[in-house]
Amino acid sequence: MTSTSPASATSSRRLPVYVALCATLIGTVYGYDTGSISSAVLFLEPEFGLSTFMTTLVVSSVTFGTLAGALVGGWIANAIGRKRTMLAVAVSYALFTGGQALAVDEWSLIAVRLLLGLVVGISIVTAPLFISESAPRRLRGRMLVTFQFATVTGIVIAYFVGLALASTESWRLILALGFIPALVAAAMLLRLPDTSRWYLMQGRREEAVEVLARVEPEDDAEKQATLIEADLRSTQRGTYRQLLSGRFKRAGIFVIGLGLFVQLTGINAVVYYSPLLLQEVGFAAADNALLIAALIQLAGLLATVTAFFVIDRWGRRPVLMTGLSIMVLANVILVGGFVLDNAQIMTVIGLFIFLIGYSFGYGALLWVYVGETLPAQLRAIGGSALLTADLFANIVVAMFFLNALTVMGGAATFAVFLVLSVGALVFCYFLAPETKGRRLEDIGLYWENGAAWPSEAEIAARRQEQVR
Repeated sequence: MTSTSPASATSSRRLPVYVALCATLIGTVYGYDTGSISSAVLFLEPEFGLSTFMTTLVVSSVTFGTLAGALVGGWIANAIGRKRTMLAVAVSYALFTGGQALAVDEWSLIAVRLLLGLVVGISIVTAPLFISESAPRRLRGRMLVTFQFATVTGIVIAYFVGLALASTESWRLILALGFIPALVAAAMLLRLPDTSRWYLMQGRREEAVEVLARVEPEDDAEKQATLIEADLRSTQRGTYRQLLSGRFKRAGIFVIGLGLFVQLTGINAVVYYSPLLLQEVGFAAADNALLIAALIQLAGLLATVTAFFVIDRWGRRPVLMTGLSIMVLANVILVGGFVLDNAQIMTVIGLFIFLIGYSFGYGALLWVYVGETLPAQLRAIGGSALLTADLFANIVVAMFFLNALTVMGGAATFAVFLVLSVGALVFCYFLAPETKGRRLEDIGLYWENGAAWPSEAEIAARRQEQVR
């Protein structure tokens, strides 16, 4: 067992905290951008004379960029490291978030938002990797949920900033303020090491052992490094083909399916368009719609906090299943509100419950599964696959939700989300792994064993074999 001095023990406690803080700031910028466009669009539409199509294009342009960023994010994180990627992300966030304020028309705004989206895509792949590979096992779930907490916090802040600036109609200021936490994150990242897994991928064992000793001071760092090296060898280079065939095929199906269902169940229809939806059902004044939307997001934030406290006690699956069941209930209420011609009250109630269910379940668990679902060599690629599927579905929802609401009506539109929520519940019941308290190096055994954990004796025997 590696001995640990009081000074190094203190350093060990600080490292995960610093990583969580940096990821929190990045998540806050991501959330702020997601939420700020829903406020800004209320003032963009009249200033630029936007049609429904152009409004949709301005809103969803970030998502198109994010799709490209997620596709290459895993490769970049493997090539230059988790830390350097995060540092580049923080600086780019500051540049492009602030750059939105300089747009002279809708097309220049779309161009900047496409570049911002590229950075977003890279960040949402890399941040969960950075957290999961820098977190002690006992706190890993909470630290990954922290990223979602930060994202929802950013959304809530964006809504209240939009509400505070509604009288000025200053969409430029609303969009640009996210540059502040991005610069703070960049300064903090300079002080951090990279992760032990990435160091070992580069053959830098001495640095990896040093980081392992700081993250899990109770463990034998040399032995853990040997286990990680064996895990890296067992999964070779880590490619999309490897993810979608052979012994990890079920894992590939799970991460892609999870990514699709996260969006197809309607979350960003609510985040992007809830102020417009609330105006449609009778809250005509912009400040009233923004206030209700902000309170709805605040309910989601409280649900995320709840998930933070139970994720490492309940486990991943109970939290996910509870959240999905609440989303199903919310969609039933939303459909009922439109069918019974009581859309105003029931829409507000339904949106509140939907955000609570999503934030507690999918919202909290998405980043956990990005960081925990796959072996080391496939973790970045798997995160890219999950988030690319998520973003593809996001584009579909963002592009078609307003038109569907106009053509099909609220009842039919939310009935589609209801069916998809039930499908997501069934899908996750059969495939979602329980990773509470598990070593990251053991997750491959779950998929090799047909999406079921082998016995503890079998896992211990496998570890012994790897250490030899």
